[in-house]
Amino acid sequence: MKYIVITSKHHDGFALYNSKVSTYDIIDATPFKRDPVKELATEAKKQGLVFCFYYSILDWHYPDAYVDAPGKDPTAGNRTTKLKPGRKERYLKYMDEQLRELITEYDPGVLWFDGEWQEWWGAWQEWWTEEDGKDLYKFVRSLKPHIIINNRVGRGRQGMQGMNKTDQTYAGDFGTPEQQIPANGLPGVDWESCMTMNTTWGFKYYDDKWKSPEVLIRNLIDIASKGGNYLLNVGPTAEGLIPSQSVERLSAMGAWMKVNGESIYGTSASPFATQLEFGRATSKPGKVYLHVFNWPADGNLSIPAWGKSVKQGYLLTARKTSLKFNQSGERLTVQVPAHATDKIATVVVLETK
Repeated sequence: MKYIVITSKHHDGFALYNSKVSTYDIIDATPFKRDPVKELATEAKKQGLVFCFYYSILDWHYPDAYVDAPGKDPTAGNRTTKLKPGRKERYLKYMDEQLRELITEYDPGVLWFDGEWQEWWGAWQEWWTEEDGKDLYKFVRSLKPHIIINNRVGRGRQGMQGMNKTDQTYAGDFGTPEQQIPANGLPGVDWESCMTMNTTWGFKYYDDKWKSPEVLIRNLIDIASKGGNYLLNVGPTAEGLIPSQSVERLSAMGAWMKVNGESIYGTSASPFATQLEFGRATSKPGKVYLHVFNWPADGNLSIPAWGKSVKQGYLLTARKTSLKFNQSGERLTVQVPAHATDKIATVVVLETK
């Protein structure tokens, strides 16, 4: 991993850090009396991880919020949560002050907003508008000019698809597909797929529908091949432990990345116009990385030409294994060993002239 995004405040309004503008936080409202976010920020930076925050625009706990649905649990009826008339400005000031705390005290690299999807309930009750999003974007940038902000700061995203609805200019720097990977590449657009390891974001003891290491690693490759980032969720237990199933899968991903990391880190999308039948591709200046999911039975990888001449090919393994190739017309054929070196994804490197 190169960066980490931690929840500072979710829809329930509870601040997981030491907020000076609220007593509904981990210091004032619990016996823990420590700021785990501060400790995590310090350690993340020590380990070379870019530290980032999730922050919910929606807040069920805020005193001026209410649920216009008698008998409903306020934490379940989130789409009926409203702000009392004339109280929106007070909430916006409260939110600005919390964000000021987060940026000035913890120095995040990314602010990952959520909860902008709250329904509108008339002009005097609108919880969040695109204009609000643009104002918040400017405010955050005024505190830290180079911070990266997702597109959920405004009202631009198209549901779970996560990308902006139209070419209209919306607030935010990158798209946020949720629990899915765009079918095709998105040239010139920054995006990041946020996905769970099982089916839920928080911890649920009965959710045993875990994605296999193969699925997770191939998701990572698929996303990188389309020019995106992979934001992979971990839901800790009530005791603050990372579930063993998550640890096992992260370890498997780490083992694959230890060998093949250069084919993911710092790469751009596939140079090929169409998706490769045997897998995916990523690229860097002077290199193309072929991620082979389906090993060819005849020992030949057939690749469409992409306007570059290849000078050498090899397997990305502990010991570089050179491969023979033939480039003619519209196809490039690479001769590979009889068996894959990695059953999940073997990486073939092509260096271009």
